[in-house]
Amino acid sequence: MSQPLDETRISKMRLIFQESLSVKEAFMKDSLPQLAKVVDMIVSCYRQGGKVLLFGNGGSSSDACHIAGELVSRFYKDRKGLPAIALGTNMATLTSISNDYSYEDIFSREVEAHGQKGDIAIGISTSGNSKNVLKAMEKARQMGLKTIALTGGTGGKLKDNADLSIVVPSKMTPRIQETHITLGHAVCELVEEELFA
Repeated sequence: MSQPLDETRISKMRLIFQESLSVKEAFMKDSLPQLAKVVDMIVSCYRQGGKVLLFGNGGSSSDACHIAGELVSRFYKDRKGLPAIALGTNMATLTSISNDYSYEDIFSREVEAHGQKGDIAIGISTSGNSKNVLKAMEKARQMGLKTIALTGGTGGKLKDNADLSIVVPSKMTPRIQETHITLGHAVCELVEEELFA
Protein backbone atom coordinates (compact mmCIF):
# COMPACT_ATOMS: atom_id res chain seq x y z
CA MET A 1 0.00 0.00 0.00
CA SER A 2 1.52 3.34 -1.06
CA GLN A 3 2.26 6.07 1.47
CA PRO A 4 0.38 9.39 1.18
CA LEU A 5 2.44 12.17 -0.39
CA ASP A 6 4.34 14.32 2.05
CA GLU A 7 3.10 17.73 0.90
CA THR A 8 5.49 19.61 3.18
CA ARG A 9 8.48 17.82 1.66
CA ILE A 10 7.20 18.32 -1.88
CA SER A 11 6.62 22.02 -1.21
CA LYS A 12 10.17 22.37 0.07
CA MET A 13 11.58 20.59 -2.98
CA ARG A 14 9.50 22.81 -5.26
CA LEU A 15 10.92 25.88 -3.50
CA ILE A 16 14.48 24.60 -3.98
CA PHE A 17 13.94 24.13 -7.72
CA GLN A 18 12.19 27.50 -8.03
CA GLU A 19 15.06 29.25 -6.23
CA SER A 20 17.57 27.60 -8.56
CA LEU A 21 15.59 28.60 -11.64
CA SER A 22 15.19 32.18 -10.39
CA VAL A 23 18.92 32.58 -9.81
CA LYS A 24 19.71 31.19 -13.26
CA GLU A 25 17.15 33.51 -14.87
CA ALA A 26 18.65 36.52 -13.08
CA PHE A 27 22.12 35.39 -14.20
CA MET A 28 20.97 35.06 -17.83
CA LYS A 29 19.46 38.52 -17.77
CA ASP A 30 22.73 40.32 -17.01
CA SER A 31 25.73 38.02 -17.38
CA LEU A 32 25.63 36.19 -20.72
CA PRO A 33 27.81 38.79 -22.53
CA GLN A 34 30.49 38.25 -19.85
CA LEU A 35 30.16 34.50 -20.25
CA ALA A 36 30.67 34.86 -24.01
CA LYS A 37 33.97 36.61 -23.21
CA VAL A 38 35.01 33.59 -21.13
CA VAL A 39 34.45 31.39 -24.19
CA ASP A 40 36.54 33.77 -26.33
CA MET A 41 39.38 33.76 -23.79
CA ILE A 42 39.48 29.96 -23.54
CA VAL A 43 39.24 29.41 -27.31
CA SER A 44 42.07 31.91 -27.86
CA CYS A 45 44.17 30.23 -25.15
CA TYR A 46 43.77 26.80 -26.74
CA ARG A 47 44.50 28.10 -30.24
CA GLN A 48 47.78 29.50 -28.91
CA GLY A 49 48.75 26.19 -27.29
CA GLY A 50 47.85 27.10 -23.71
CA LYS A 51 45.99 25.26 -20.97
CA VAL A 52 43.34 25.97 -18.36
CA LEU A 53 43.95 25.65 -14.61
CA LEU A 54 40.88 25.52 -12.34
CA PHE A 55 40.66 25.58 -8.54
CA GLY A 56 38.34 26.07 -5.61
CA ASN A 57 37.38 24.62 -2.23
CA GLY A 58 34.70 22.07 -1.38
CA GLY A 59 31.88 22.11 -3.92
CA SER A 60 33.88 24.59 -6.00
CA SER A 61 36.71 22.04 -6.13
CA SER A 62 34.20 19.51 -7.46
CA ASP A 63 33.11 22.05 -10.09
CA ALA A 64 36.76 22.58 -11.07
CA CYS A 65 37.18 18.80 -11.50
CA HIS A 66 33.93 18.51 -13.43
CA ILE A 67 34.77 21.31 -15.89
CA ALA A 68 38.34 20.06 -16.36
CA GLY A 69 36.98 16.58 -17.07
CA GLU A 70 34.61 17.89 -19.75
CA LEU A 71 37.50 19.68 -21.48
CA VAL A 72 40.02 16.83 -21.26
CA SER A 73 37.59 14.08 -22.24
CA ARG A 74 34.74 15.48 -24.33
CA PHE A 75 31.46 17.28 -24.04
CA TYR A 76 29.51 16.05 -27.08
CA LYS A 77 32.11 15.55 -29.80
CA ASP A 78 34.71 12.84 -30.27
CA ARG A 79 37.73 15.11 -30.56
CA LYS A 80 41.26 15.75 -29.31
CA GLY A 81 41.55 16.24 -25.56
CA LEU A 82 41.94 19.83 -24.39
CA PRO A 83 44.54 20.53 -21.67
CA ALA A 84 42.82 21.41 -18.39
CA ILE A 85 43.97 20.70 -14.82
CA ALA A 86 41.91 20.86 -11.63
CA LEU A 87 44.35 21.93 -8.92
CA GLY A 88 44.29 20.57 -5.38
CA THR A 89 43.26 17.08 -6.43
CA ASN A 90 46.53 15.20 -5.76
CA MET A 91 46.44 14.20 -2.09
CA ALA A 92 50.23 13.99 -1.73
CA THR A 93 50.70 17.46 -3.23
CA LEU A 94 47.80 18.93 -1.25
CA THR A 95 48.99 17.61 2.12
CA SER A 96 52.64 18.37 1.38
CA ILE A 97 51.97 22.03 0.58
CA SER A 98 49.57 22.36 3.54
CA ASN A 99 52.15 20.85 5.90
CA ASP A 100 55.33 22.45 4.54
CA TYR A 101 53.86 25.88 3.78
CA SER A 102 50.18 26.55 4.59
CA TYR A 103 46.71 25.75 3.36
CA GLU A 104 46.59 29.23 1.84
CA ASP A 105 49.40 28.16 -0.53
CA ILE A 106 47.85 24.98 -1.95
CA PHE A 107 46.71 26.52 -5.23
CA SER A 108 49.38 29.20 -5.69
CA ARG A 109 52.17 26.60 -5.50
CA GLU A 110 50.46 24.52 -8.18
CA VAL A 111 49.88 27.58 -10.35
CA GLU A 112 53.60 28.29 -9.99
CA ALA A 113 54.43 24.69 -10.95
CA HIS A 114 52.02 24.21 -13.86
CA GLY A 115 51.16 27.69 -15.15
CA GLN A 116 52.80 29.47 -18.05
CA LYS A 117 52.26 32.88 -19.59
CA GLY A 118 49.18 32.75 -21.83
CA ASP A 119 47.45 30.01 -19.83
CA ILE A 120 44.14 30.68 -18.08
CA ALA A 121 43.56 30.40 -14.34
CA ILE A 122 39.92 30.01 -13.27
CA GLY A 123 39.40 30.64 -9.55
CA ILE A 124 36.06 29.49 -8.14
CA SER A 125 34.76 30.81 -4.80
CA THR A 126 31.10 31.28 -3.93
CA SER A 127 31.97 34.04 -1.44
CA GLY A 128 34.84 35.49 -3.42
CA ASN A 129 36.91 35.64 -0.25
CA SER A 130 38.70 32.26 -0.10
CA LYS A 131 42.28 33.16 0.82
CA ASN A 132 43.88 30.29 -1.08
CA VAL A 133 41.95 31.17 -4.25
CA LEU A 134 42.86 34.86 -3.95
CA LYS A 135 46.54 33.98 -3.43
CA ALA A 136 46.55 31.72 -6.49
CA MET A 137 44.92 34.40 -8.65
CA GLU A 138 47.59 36.87 -7.54
CA LYS A 139 50.32 34.38 -8.43
CA ALA A 140 48.68 33.69 -11.82
CA ARG A 141 48.57 37.39 -12.67
CA GLN A 142 52.22 37.84 -11.63
CA MET A 143 53.15 35.00 -14.01
CA GLY A 144 51.22 36.42 -16.98
CA LEU A 145 48.26 34.04 -16.95
CA LYS A 146 44.82 35.36 -17.88
CA THR A 147 42.48 35.11 -14.89
CA ILE A 148 38.76 34.37 -14.64
CA ALA A 149 36.78 34.47 -11.40
CA LEU A 150 33.57 32.51 -10.80
CA THR A 151 31.91 33.82 -7.67
CA GLY A 152 28.59 34.87 -6.18
CA GLY A 153 26.82 37.49 -4.07
CA THR A 154 28.75 40.76 -4.30
CA GLY A 155 31.79 38.97 -5.75
CA GLY A 156 33.94 39.48 -2.66
CA LYS A 157 37.62 40.39 -3.07
CA LEU A 158 37.95 37.97 -5.96
CA LYS A 159 35.73 40.07 -8.22
CA ASP A 160 38.33 42.84 -8.45
CA ASN A 161 41.32 40.49 -8.67
CA ALA A 162 40.65 38.84 -12.02
CA ASP A 163 40.76 39.92 -15.65
CA LEU A 164 37.14 38.81 -15.99
CA SER A 165 34.66 38.12 -13.19
CA ILE A 166 31.44 36.14 -13.45
CA VAL A 167 29.25 36.86 -10.42
CA VAL A 168 26.12 34.80 -9.74
CA PRO A 169 23.45 37.09 -8.20
CA SER A 170 22.69 35.08 -5.07
CA LYS A 171 23.92 34.75 -1.48
CA MET A 172 22.89 31.09 -1.25
CA THR A 173 25.92 28.81 -1.72
CA PRO A 174 23.98 25.87 -3.26
CA ARG A 175 22.23 28.14 -5.78
CA ILE A 176 25.55 29.76 -6.72
CA GLN A 177 27.20 26.37 -7.23
CA GLU A 178 24.27 25.12 -9.33
CA THR A 179 24.66 28.13 -11.60
CA HIS A 180 28.44 27.71 -11.74
CA ILE A 181 28.15 24.17 -13.09
CA THR A 182 25.45 25.20 -15.58
CA LEU A 183 27.59 28.04 -16.91
CA GLY A 184 30.56 25.65 -16.91
CA HIS A 185 28.61 23.29 -19.15
CA ALA A 186 27.66 26.17 -21.45
CA VAL A 187 31.29 27.24 -21.76
CA CYS A 188 32.52 23.70 -22.43
CA GLU A 189 29.88 23.15 -25.11
CA LEU A 190 30.65 26.42 -26.91
CA VAL A 191 34.44 26.02 -26.67
CA GLU A 192 34.13 22.53 -28.16
CA GLU A 193 31.87 23.77 -30.97
CA GLU A 194 34.21 26.61 -31.90
CA LEU A 195 37.40 24.53 -31.84
CA PHE A 196 35.96 21.41 -33.50
CA ALA A 197 33.24 22.71 -35.79
